[in-house]
Amino acid sequence: MSSKLVLKSVSILGAAPVDVEIEKGLISLIGKGNASDAQVIDCAGFVALPGFVDLHTHLREPGRENSETIATGSKAAARGGYVAVSAMANTLPVADTAAIVEQVRNIGSNIGLVDVFPIGAVTKGLAGHELSDIGSMASSKARVRVFSDDGNCVWDPLVMRRALEYVKQFDGVIAQHAQEPRLTEKSQMNEGSISATLGLKGWPAVAEESIIARDILLANMVDARLHICHVTTRGGVEIIRWAKAQGMKVTAEVTPHHLLLTDESASTFDPIYKVNPPLRTQDDVNALRAALLDGTIDIVATDHAPHPIEDKECEWENAAFGMVGLETAFSIVYSTMVASGAMSWDRLASVMSIAPAAIGRYANHGQHLEVGKPAHITVVNPQGSITVNRDELASKSRNTPFHGMNFQGAVVATIFNGLLTHKVGE
Repeated sequence: MSSKLVLKSVSILGAAPVDVEIEKGLISLIGKGNASDAQVIDCAGFVALPGFVDLHTHLREPGRENSETIATGSKAAARGGYVAVSAMANTLPVADTAAIVEQVRNIGSNIGLVDVFPIGAVTKGLAGHELSDIGSMASSKARVRVFSDDGNCVWDPLVMRRALEYVKQFDGVIAQHAQEPRLTEKSQMNEGSISATLGLKGWPAVAEESIIARDILLANMVDARLHICHVTTRGGVEIIRWAKAQGMKVTAEVTPHHLLLTDESASTFDPIYKVNPPLRTQDDVNALRAALLDGTIDIVATDHAPHPIEDKECEWENAAFGMVGLETAFSIVYSTMVASGAMSWDRLASVMSIAPAAIGRYANHGQHLEVGKPAHITVVNPQGSITVNRDELASKSRNTPFHGMNFQGAVVATIFNGLLTHKVGE
């Protein structure tokens, strides 16, 4: 196969069609390409975007390979248009040392479908008591800059303050899973009329909002960067909006499933809809969409959370929290935000590529498509569509709530370091 790749007649961020020529891992030409001695992809009607970056991915390896591996997760990411993913620390053993994060980084590099950036644990064993070896992870070959106990909230304010002070020294960021544990013991779904009707213990919005408020104030006190994982409530949005208006160093993410689904889905008692944090109300969904448009929420992150069949096909109370999301994220965001004209292609590129790369300090990602820049490119078909089939997912797990649903917009090709890692029909 030729080392030169040409995207023929593709629209960059919705602009007039051009040819994009790629050689030696870089964009070598934008204009009228030379198709001789090149692999040519006909992209008429397609849109080229900076390759997607996910700041919140559970790859499970090491230790939980019955749910996902770095190899299967990388393939799912490439099919979803991603060129970089951030591997969460809740593995077995926990990614709380330099040795583990370097192992994850090396496995991802050897697979070569996406850049796998490990996220280091904030506390040892995710237990919330003692800081992990943050400094060694930051100075390791993995060069970790994002730290999170995701799945567990860093509940102790003193531990959180110390973590923020530590990562400030090397421009790192703490990504907090905002969940006050005492307010959510044995909670199963959003607290409201539906949880009361179903008899499932409610998960109050204030459990999320109180931690968001506390940590914003702590981060501001020490002048450190704070990132809020998977925001789900209107109140949380308003707190973040206030903090940004004060100039505080806070960023935030929303998942595709929280942009679309509500707690009414739980009425089926199907644990496929059980997720942490829980699905909220339509009013919350509306607030999240507005916040993503106005910049209060900075990015879309998948919170891709694979689980084996037996952990989801059981009683709701015993089921694991989580949904897979790498392969459906773009189509959901396009259908809910872009197709109506509410979100521009520029904003889509920001929330799915440029901003997450900036937050993670991933220097070679999240860049505008220009000559001389790394060829990390996602090509999408706005007129295309997907019908989600869990049996056709590249992920090792099948716990998608979107099985059988149709969405407008489809990823047709993914280019990572100038290499074609995914193309529809291949």
